[in-house]
Amino acid sequence: MPEGPRDQEEPGLDRRLERLEQVVRELEREDLDLEAALRLFEEGVGHVRAAREALARSELAIERLVAEVAGDDPEAGRTAP
Repeated sequence: MPEGPRDQEEPGLDRRLERLEQVVRELEREDLDLEAALRLFEEGVGHVRAAREALARSELAIERLVAEVAGDDPEAGRTAP
């Protein structure tokens, strides 16, 4: 099978956070059995990890853009006294 764009794209940060909120609500149910709770917990951990990675990539991109605009000069953003 040739490699190409993914059939299903990774969910974005907003979708991950929404799903994480759903997972938490489901975990708070009193009638949830242990196996279902464990599956939900594992899913939640996966969403947290992916969200952290997405935030780290965004932070790095912002830092690069700021450095580019500043011309890598730490003094570029300062105004004269």
